[in-house]
Amino acid sequence: MADIEPTGETLGAMVRGIDLSRPLSDPDFAAIVSALGRHGVLRFPDQSLDAPALRDFSSRFGTLQASVTGKLGVPGMPEVGILSNIMENGEPIGLVDAGQDWHTDMSYNTLVGFTNVLYAVKVPRRDGKPLGATQFANMHAAYDDLASDTKERLKNATATHDFNKFWEAMRQRPGSIRPALTAEQRAKRQPSTHPVFLTHPITGRRVLYCNPGYAIRINELDAAESDRVLAMLFEHQLQDKYIYTHTWTERDVLMWDHIGTLHYAIPDYGPDEPRMMLRCQVMADRVFEPGFAHAGLAAPGSHP
Repeated sequence: MADIEPTGETLGAMVRGIDLSRPLSDPDFAAIVSALGRHGVLRFPDQSLDAPALRDFSSRFGTLQASVTGKLGVPGMPEVGILSNIMENGEPIGLVDAGQDWHTDMSYNTLVGFTNVLYAVKVPRRDGKPLGATQFANMHAAYDDLASDTKERLKNATATHDFNKFWEAMRQRPGSIRPALTAEQRAKRQPSTHPVFLTHPITGRRVLYCNPGYAIRINELDAAESDRVLAMLFEHQLQDKYIYTHTWTERDVLMWDHIGTLHYAIPDYGPDEPRMMLRCQVMADRVFEPGFAHAGLAAPGSHP
């Protein structure tokens, strides 16, 4: 039975009493989904997983997204990605993730992302201190604190999200080895449109769903006003009071809610300080189904 202990901060809870290498019971599944909605970020400490076990656990929550390039996943298992700064024979063994800016994974898809699941294989350390923490921002709280006139003005607004915005920003980072996306890769990640405010499928509350990594335009505003409003929203949602920081330990499994949070990987480690995570990205093709969190079962159907 899951034992869930909130951090007492704006986000986060520790989950004990579940071995993620084994199939989840329906009550444990429902408890995890409910806790994910309430707390946004869940830590499962001291797990022992291989890539198939991580895939099997993650796929209980929805369809898994494979890498856009097809070269950044576990061999023979593209739905399990590798995040790493480790090089072999002069080539990265996965996606080099140091220095990623604030974003919400998969907001660029027509079908948005539900959750990420990461397993810590190697955590960089310097003088015994773990590096490479991940920060999260609470988008339930960010929406709640918006001025009432802003909520009214944007209540029916939509934003365009573009994968290439984020990819190109990462390519401009010093030392980046990311190539430009090919036309074929761009075709797989075409821009998409979503409401600026979403109703969260687990909590039933509104969230601010507009992140600086991918959002490029509020479609109902002219270009200049869109830029102004986006800048205001990005500044608002990244206030310190909304931020939670997770410090990694080997064998942590960290699961977070894409709909209700933003995240940022802190690039405070060097190329000689190895970091390696296995990652599954879960789409929101099930979480919006009625009864998903309670029954532990849901058939594919409508989604945003």
